[in-house]
Amino acid sequence: MTGHFYGVGLGPGDPELITLKAARLIGSADVVAYHAGVGKQSNARRIAAALIPADAIEEELRYPVTTGTTGHPGGYAGAMAEFYEASASRLAAHLSAGRTVVLLAEGDPLFYGSYMYMHDRLSERFPTEVVPGVPSFAAATAAVASPLVRQTDVLTILPGTLPEPELARRLADTDGAIIMKLGRTFPAVRRALAAAGRLEGALYVERASMESERWLPVADVDPGSVPYFSLIVVPGDSLRGPGRRAVWSPTAGSGAENMPLGTKRHTDRPPAELLVVGLGPGPEGWITPEVTAALAEVDHVVGYAPYVNRVPQRAGLTRHASGNSVEVDRARFALDLARAGERVAVVSGGDAGVFGMASAVFEAAEDPAYDDVDVRVLPGVSAVQAVAARAGAPIGGDFAVVSLSDRLKPWSLVEKRLRHVAEADLVLAIYNPASRSRTEQVVQAQKILLEHLAADTVVVVGRDIGRAEESLHVTTLAALDATTIDMKCLLLVGSRGTRVTAGRRVWTARFTEPT
Repeated sequence: MTGHFYGVGLGPGDPELITLKAARLIGSADVVAYHAGVGKQSNARRIAAALIPADAIEEELRYPVTTGTTGHPGGYAGAMAEFYEASASRLAAHLSAGRTVVLLAEGDPLFYGSYMYMHDRLSERFPTEVVPGVPSFAAATAAVASPLVRQTDVLTILPGTLPEPELARRLADTDGAIIMKLGRTFPAVRRALAAAGRLEGALYVERASMESERWLPVADVDPGSVPYFSLIVVPGDSLRGPGRRAVWSPTAGSGAENMPLGTKRHTDRPPAELLVVGLGPGPEGWITPEVTAALAEVDHVVGYAPYVNRVPQRAGLTRHASGNSVEVDRARFALDLARAGERVAVVSGGDAGVFGMASAVFEAAEDPAYDDVDVRVLPGVSAVQAVAARAGAPIGGDFAVVSLSDRLKPWSLVEKRLRHVAEADLVLAIYNPASRSRTEQVVQAQKILLEHLAADTVVVVGRDIGRAEESLHVTTLAALDATTIDMKCLLLVGSRGTRVTAGRRVWTARFTEPT
């Protein structure tokens, strides 16, 4: 009969915060295991010392490395993986012998804890139970006696190891926040708080619930004094009254009426202007200097959430993110903000004028109420340009661009346009070829094109071009596997003048003799 494995949370440091169940299990354990840092005593053992039976077997699981360099051939990850395997084997030997094993965990076992790595390796082999503990952030908020979140506030828990721009964005997009894993990351975390407009009111807490506990405003902390056992509490917005974050929905009404509380109307600024900008297909290097400069000056960014998330957060910037099928409502919201004197940019991926937000903004701006708002479009690198450049020069001659989405036009019209493009012998760029709910359109498009084009017509499939996961595939119209196409793809269907070099580069002759 095998023994039971318990992951026992000890709370943040004060032994009096250990739960009754945790105390009972520790007091009856055959084996008590705990982690320890390099050259340090185990903090988990210190917390539970008075509860460990005198006859219990103790297993100290000492890390081979915590930070810095290591001589392990697999690097830090390899050294830690080897350590966890060896630790699991030590505990498994006790469990196989029928002993009850309690693994002590600071805070809560499943909250940024080392217990999880043992759980992954042992829970499927032995009866396992997790005993929750008071997490460190609960002790920290109690220490500062500041309500963290209430009512409809959103709480986000963030590791300070996130890249600084990403951390700033997430801080700007939440109500309350906890930032863990400080230490050497503290200077970057403080800059991110400032960029997100959250530095004021953010509280630093060190060694919560321990005898050496202290707390003070983040702005007053000496970066060189920040230990690992520290975190930052960013109280929820309801502490200052609702509405710090931008709240937008298609039914919210005008932007001027629904701006966050405290937003100023800049009546001393030049006549109202709304910028519509293209962010390019993905890489930061493909954003034009003109767009970068414009985004550094605006007060508000409005757009589809994934595009808004690409705009670096900074102090004074309010973000308004929404879904993907409310373009005109989003445009009206932005126009209302601009009319109220705010500096506003509507963002699109690629080029805003190619299946982007520019048309939706001009459609909304036809309302006479916006006659005093000047709309200015700043170009961006389009997806068709990016895919073509990766392939070679497939759009070096005449070409057409068609979207397979039938959300704004009937499919019969899409079919008609596909036939005309094929008959005209134009290179064809296909946007929005498929989605989760649209899987048949690309199949139908392939059949229609094969009625007019040769089976060996060159086809380029670009997926996530410009991003880390990008791929480019050169095939033919007949060999194209339509089931592999999704919304991340853009297709280029060649003309009679499109050719493939020996190195699989695709190009189209600038002139082809008519048939």
